[in-house]
Amino acid sequence: MPIGNELTRGPRPAVFEGDLSAPDPIPEAGIEAAVRLMRDGRLFRYGEDRDSLPEAAVLEEEFADYIGSKFCLGVNSGGCAIFIALKAVGVEPGDKVLMNAFTLAPVPGAIAHAGAEAVIVDIDDRYVIDVEDLERKAMESGARILLLSYMRGHIPDMDAVMGVCARCDLIIIEDCAHTMGAGWNGRLTGRFGAVACFSTQTFKHINSGEGGLITSDDEDIAARAVLFSGSYMLYAQHRARPSLEVFDRHRYQTPNFSMRMSGLTAAILRSQLPILDERNARWREIYDNLAPLVGAIDHLRMPKRPKMEEFAPSSLQFSFEELSVDRIKRFLEYTDAHGVHLKWFGNQEPVGFTSRHDHWRYLAGHNSTDAAKADRVLHDLCDMRLPVWLTPADCKTIAMVLGEAMAASEKARGSTPVSCDA
Repeated sequence: MPIGNELTRGPRPAVFEGDLSAPDPIPEAGIEAAVRLMRDGRLFRYGEDRDSLPEAAVLEEEFADYIGSKFCLGVNSGGCAIFIALKAVGVEPGDKVLMNAFTLAPVPGAIAHAGAEAVIVDIDDRYVIDVEDLERKAMESGARILLLSYMRGHIPDMDAVMGVCARCDLIIIEDCAHTMGAGWNGRLTGRFGAVACFSTQTFKHINSGEGGLITSDDEDIAARAVLFSGSYMLYAQHRARPSLEVFDRHRYQTPNFSMRMSGLTAAILRSQLPILDERNARWREIYDNLAPLVGAIDHLRMPKRPKMEEFAPSSLQFSFEELSVDRIKRFLEYTDAHGVHLKWFGNQEPVGFTSRHDHWRYLAGHNSTDAAKADRVLHDLCDMRLPVWLTPADCKTIAMVLGEAMAASEKARGSTPVSCDA
């Protein structure tokens, strides 16, 4: 019997009482470190006369060690990390930058910030960049940069992506905002390109409200990034940095964009890095509990995830199959009324954090017909956060709400879905 029917049984509709948007709290060690720093008052990451080690410099060293990168820089957001990375690899106004169609607004925003032109690459049914379209558009556009987003933690076939980049001589900037600690076939994301960008915004794998990290093994990219971020002439206070001679090559030609990470942000993050792998294991456990239940519901499809994809799922995505827009809307009204708040990428207008490529009308040269598969895939795509505190019972309740929503959307043709109190 399909679980879509099985999960609709019972005298009363299921209601999820939790808050799917609730982040994991900051560990006590992070709270104590932040309080110590506030009492000290030295929240700025640099000091002209400082005996103690700056928290941001130590975080950079620790994160570089975690990723396996030579150099690391903390900045004030993931979007700023991408902007600085674009500038650090030499992107100039008018340059073309390839990017996948499924991503969030800070990615095209960073390209616009750099004065560059986005070339939108299509995606496939696994929600990842379409490798054939990438090669075609790389050759047609003459772009030399690929800004690759692992949107919502979905990692493409990196062997195929790297093959295209080698043939087309592309420099890869990795947007790892949703894949901190994830990997492909034993290799962490952030270790494939010339430079990688991470986010520590509240809904990411480690949480400082806002924040970002940049990693690279290239000494010139790393030195330019530090200078762009706003180090003044205090770059010697960084610990995961190139030699001072490298900075001498760039310091007079590199503007200060004032995008530094504060010491307070770093203090909050340092306590979370040691438990990152534990959190990712917990997210995989939650995903493994919930994904089969969701995938067994009529008209819902879960993406196939290859064995090589070592993902860290802080969220879950599924697609509607053979549902009209009206029925999708009834489904979403029902889930929202019963405590399961979903984001639908098929909305005609952007809502909250959710937008798609045809909403980014500020992008120079973008033709909204450039990503036909993405239009189809995103029309049917739904997104759900997975807080680390979800239990197996919570997962079952969420799946029951989805199953009942699907049944109610069929019964409620032309009427309002049944409310929680029905």
